[in-house]
Amino acid sequence: MTDRQIPGWVKPSLELGPVALFFLGYIYLKDETFTVGGTEYAGFIVVTALFIPLILASTAALWWLTGKLSQMQIVTAVLVTVFGGLSVWLNDERFFKMKPTLIYLLFAAVFFFGLWRGRSYLAMVLSETLPLTHEGWMLLTKRMAWFFVGLAVANEVIWRTMSTDAWVSFKTFGLPVAMFAFFIAQAGLLKAHTPEEKVEEE
Repeated sequence: MTDRQIPGWVKPSLELGPVALFFLGYIYLKDETFTVGGTEYAGFIVVTALFIPLILASTAALWWLTGKLSQMQIVTAVLVTVFGGLSVWLNDERFFKMKPTLIYLLFAAVFFFGLWRGRSYLAMVLSETLPLTHEGWMLLTKRMAWFFVGLAVANEVIWRTMSTDAWVSFKTFGLPVAMFAFFIAQAGLLKAHTPEEKVEEE
């Protein structure tokens, strides 16, 4: 399937929509308890069970509409299914809360491996939309790798020491804000390492 052009709002809606619905579902059902087959399930587990087909459907829709998926989208869908499924099957919310930690550590490891080989795997994903010199990509990749490590640590600290309410709020709002702040903080790097020919064209 070839790449397809879609309205600019569709992709972020499909990526962020399931997370927003998870948050709303949790707020609505967090104090509820459901009995299925003689087993009691907290609202968090029920919302997790609903989130799995939702994220799979949104990922499938994104692939059908655009003809492609990023590695992060694929990995996220797989880990949501595996760890969300474990949380539902074992009736233990801890597995689903561990999922972001594993995602962030996985991508940090991939970035560090690329740096060790003298390559920027981040450039392979973003080079078409973000022109940088090789030195710039290597530096940005190193910072991004450590940023993912920091997110993994933050996720572990929050879900292990704080309430589920705090973790859901962190996952829904804190992580996107942290990502936005990270890229804003890289403005100096981006300016310093934009290829000269690109600057001249502008």
